[in-house]
Amino acid sequence: MNDGAVRSVLDLFNGARLTPTQRRIAHSLVDHAAKAAYLSAAEVADLAGVSQPSVTRFAMALGYSGYPALRRELRELSGFGEEPAPEGNAMQLAVGAEIEHLSRLHDQLGRLDDVERAARLLINSRPLPVLGLRAAAPLAGYFGYFAAKVHPDVRVLDSGGTSLLDRLEQARAAGADAMLTVVLPRYPREALDAIREARAGGFAIVAITDSVVSPVAELADVVLPAAVGTQLVFDLHTGPMAMAMVLLQAMCDAAPELTQRRLEEFEQTAARRHVFTA
Repeated sequence: MNDGAVRSVLDLFNGARLTPTQRRIAHSLVDHAAKAAYLSAAEVADLAGVSQPSVTRFAMALGYSGYPALRRELRELSGFGEEPAPEGNAMQLAVGAEIEHLSRLHDQLGRLDDVERAARLLINSRPLPVLGLRAAAPLAGYFGYFAAKVHPDVRVLDSGGTSLLDRLEQARAAGADAMLTVVLPRYPREALDAIREARAGGFAIVAITDSVVSPVAELADVVLPAAVGTQLVFDLHTGPMAMAMVLLQAMCDAAPELTQRRLEEFEQTAARRHVFTA
């Protein structure tokens, strides 16, 4: 899949409030980004499993007069044949794509409203559950490791099974009212089911995911998108990791006194135990 084509399609959806049906259409366009600019409304409807009028309403929800206008915009944004072929081997191209992802994230962070809102929800939750299954488990653990230095009770939920919902219920009984979720392709069903249960139990949901049309987006109170790299056999998660650390910084900024006290306590404990060599 052409990464530039994917970016062109995603750019149209950033900030849009879409219905579940419209998200299905958006997801189909992302999945078929390389040819999205040349699909008819009927073809898009077939791919998404929706009616053709739904495709028209989708285009109008994005601010276009109809699907033909949306398709013209896709063609202009895609710029097929206008950009020179990138130079370098496959590994260089993959890293280059990550640089572009981080550049887009840089621009996205020009407005911090969603990040700051998410930070306030999470820093005030006692305890703070952090959910990440399968490919997202390492990132959930990475976030949880550092978050525990400034938050008094972080609970990383990185394994599924029958105990997962038990642990969510335990966190809720202990006072948790918000949860960070990391949901990355291929979007584990078990993670989405757990998020639905958490919402039903009263949790506010903050989601770090790969795009605004991710399946978790319609379940979350705050969505923090960061693209993943798709040019290697396995995805690169540079963007989501950067977003996680940005979110943690915002949590520290939202509670500076707590952060300072917790960090000083940690440094004293680490020194007493000779945890580090430098």
